Amino acid sequence: MDSWKTWTKLGRGFAWFLLVTLLGTNLLVGAKLFQQDSLPNSREEAFENINLFTKVLEQVRQHYVDADKISYHDLVYAALQGMLQGLDAHSQFLDPDMYNDMKDDTSGKFGGLGIVISLKEGVLTIVAPMEDTPGFEAGLLPGDKIIEIDGESTEGFSLPEAVKRLRGDPGTAVNIKILRPKNQEILDMDVVRARIKVSSVKDAEMLDDGIGYVRITQFNDPTADSLQKALDELEDQDLRALVLDLRNNPGGLLSSAIEVSQKFLERGSLVVYTQGRHEKEKQTFKARGRKRYLDFPIAILVNSGSASASEIVSGALQDHNRAILVGEKTFGKGSVQSVIGMDDGSAVRLTTAKYYTPSKRVIHERGIEPDIVVPMSPDDWRSLLMERNRPKNALLEDGVEAKDVVDVQLERAIDVLKGVMIFEASIDSEMLLSSKK
Repeated sequence: MDSWKTWTKLGRGFAWFLLVTLLGTNLLVGAKLFQQDSLPNSREEAFENINLFTKVLEQVRQHYVDADKISYHDLVYAALQGMLQGLDAHSQFLDPDMYNDMKDDTSGKFGGLGIVISLKEGVLTIVAPMEDTPGFEAGLLPGDKIIEIDGESTEGFSLPEAVKRLRGDPGTAVNIKILRPKNQEILDMDVVRARIKVSSVKDAEMLDDGIGYVRITQFNDPTADSLQKALDELEDQDLRALVLDLRNNPGGLLSSAIEVSQKFLERGSLVVYTQGRHEKEKQTFKARGRKRYLDFPIAILVNSGSASASEIVSGALQDHNRAILVGEKTFGKGSVQSVIGMDDGSAVRLTTAKYYTPSKRVIHERGIEPDIVVPMSPDDWRSLLMERNRPKNALLEDGVEAKDVVDVQLERAIDVLKGVMIFEASIDSEMLLSSKK
């Protein structure tokens, strides 16, 4: 009997040793396979560090106090999450549940707050609340720092984890605590989730002197078609110049950004390109549209809530001298994430490239600088949107009659376009006189 127990212990020990050995071997083989694509480190350094990982794993398995936390599955998943999170704010290891949630996210099968978030300097930050959503109605502003979700600190949260906490069934509430950098005020609020459906093209109208105005709130599948419809309607009203409002537009689909950009660029013009570590990974995206608007001046309104696809459109039209940018520096979200599925249902979300404007400006963490800087606080921008959506002659909560909120950025854009139109008209007149002579 003692002999049998001895053999059993030996068998378990051998099985455990074999498992660790196989894990180490797989890691070593993986290091060898990817050696050619790695940075110029010595082979010994790669093997030594993989060996260190397996030794630490073995020590944790043998000595860590809580036995329920030392399964190979949990330890390896935790290591992978730490490894990917340590690269940048947008690279993540997604366990099967998180991966499924991400797929539901892209298909709209969830309730949320209607805010776009990012990690900025390691802090969970609101890029922009989308109009007509619970987040906007609650008073959330671009730049707000989310420091707690349902009473738990967000320090160390990954983006997928934060999104998972904020998302839930429509009609349920989530408690968030935010820090507002402007005045260091801490706000505690309960926000009720809802299904998020926002019109991507809004407020298309003719202003004065033939200047049209269109606001794009996000870039999704129908955006380009909706914009075309708005432009057709403005053309019927003698469109001579255009203000394209991308303020607080957090972005969306790359394809949508290209479809919008190419409406205002010569066919074949470079819209944006992506570049990874290797030259062979470079991808270029050029204007291919059939109907183009090349004969009137454009001003684009941007601010710190303009991100991703908004920055692609702004950067492309600015580089091609097709538009004048008015407002404030954009957010600076310009990296490409590739999602690579694993055999066990998990996935790796890995930053593989960055976006560059046609003039080779990198967007990520730098943003797009406007040609004409016109500051406007997030509070003023939100008040402006609320005023636009308020019925005419409505009263404010305190009974005071509503007053118009001045959109200083839009007014400056209109002045710029009027100046351009006057200049172009004078040039045309001079050319006409010269031809008659």
